Amino acid sequence: MDLRKLKKLIELVEASGIAELEITEGEEKVRISKSGSVIQSYATAPLALQPVAVPATPTQETEAAAKEALPDSHVVKSPMVGTFYRSSAPGANAFVEVGQTVKVGDTLCIIEAMKLLNEIESDKSGVIKAILVENGQPVEYGEPLFEVE
Repeated sequence: MDLRKLKKLIELVEASGIAELEITEGEEKVRISKSGSVIQSYATAPLALQPVAVPATPTQETEAAAKEALPDSHVVKSPMVGTFYRSSAPGANAFVEVGQTVKVGDTLCIIEAMKLLNEIESDKSGVIKAILVENGQPVEYGEPLFEVE
C-alpha cells in the first residue's frame, strides 16, 4: 500500500467519528486506530523471498566463446548498445556468412540504436570464422560480434 493512500486513510479516520479502521488488500494489512487525540497506524506485508538463480548473460556467454577462439583470430566487437541485425531488411540476404572472405570496410551487420541504423564495418581483412550473436538480439558496448581469422 502506498504512502499517499495511508495518509488519506488517516485523514478520513481523524475527520470521522470512527475509532478504528482495518483494511486488507491482498497480503497487505493496515490497521488505524484513534484513541483520544493520538492516531496509531502500522502496516504488515509478509514477503516470501526466494533465492533466484541468475543465468549467465549473453555478454558473458559470448565473451567466454570469444576467449576460446583461435589464438590468431580477431574479434570484431560492438561499438555501441543496440539491436544486432545480420541483413538490411527482414528476408534479405545476410551481409556476411561463416566462411566468407571480408576486407577492411566491408559491412558486417547493422546495429539499430535509438531508431538509427548503424552499419558496422570490418576492421580487419580475413575470413569470417564465427558469428557470435543471433539476429535481432540486443548487444552491449564491447560485446564480441564476429570472429575473423
